[in-house]
Amino acid sequence: MQWVEAAPAKINLFLHVGPLEADGYHSLSSLVVFADVGDRLTLDPDGPAGLSVVGPFAEVLKGDADNLVLRALAGLGEATGLQTSGLSLTLDKRLPVAAGLGGGSSDAGAALRLARRYLAPDLEDAVLVRVAEGLGADGPMCVRSEAAWAEGRGEVLTPEPRLPTLHAVLVNPGVPSPTGAVYGAFDRLSVGSADRPTDPADWEAETVRDWLADQRNDLEAPALLNAPAIGTALEAVRAEGQARLVRMSGSGATVFGLYEDAATAARAAEALSEAHPCWWVRAARLG
Repeated sequence: MQWVEAAPAKINLFLHVGPLEADGYHSLSSLVVFADVGDRLTLDPDGPAGLSVVGPFAEVLKGDADNLVLRALAGLGEATGLQTSGLSLTLDKRLPVAAGLGGGSSDAGAALRLARRYLAPDLEDAVLVRVAEGLGADGPMCVRSEAAWAEGRGEVLTPEPRLPTLHAVLVNPGVPSPTGAVYGAFDRLSVGSADRPTDPADWEAETVRDWLADQRNDLEAPALLNAPAIGTALEAVRAEGQARLVRMSGSGATVFGLYEDAATAARAAEALSEAHPCWWVRAARLG
């Protein structure tokens, strides 16, 4: 029997970022949600040890000896003594890379959950979170893969079960947006603050969409300096005309539109795919 774990795309519904601090990090405030699209990780108990990568974006990761999946498994082995090095894993890479979707961190989170299911079902969440903390700011949130407020460096997480299902279209114009370069541009611009907004008046979908429109992604302007194609994608989603809100996710280059319902999102995704056949476009349910 093969064991399968989803690695969902992470979306920053807003992202407020503070200035560079003395320790070299930025404080932030964000509301993070996970989509019903993403990568997929499979464990084969009878397969050869190691990690194979397949899927539409596999080529980008070929030769990556520092893959976060492998780092996560090595960290779990060091923390617990579990024999993780002999696992046989296949990563179906369906999400674009360096896309602001937390793909690598989500893959690592899936690897940790999958290894626990197979090797040590009683292992506590706290152990996985500690391992994930060593993989980057997105690590702990991607282990949990649930809607949450993220603060501090991204490691201070408060679950937000009130967030309603939001219907979206995710669009990536096929350009990378490396996080380090975006933060470098952010520091040069010296804009942004890590303010946490007051909660919306209620948690109905329409109210939440309107409330999100008053928030921002402080990395959007810096990302546009490095990758103008992100601006083209933002304008394309706006021009399609049915989105209630259009914004970039994370450090880019993926942008998203929020829609009234699933049917409207599906029509918008179809129209955008037809207009831009070389882009990655997916209708998605968030939450």
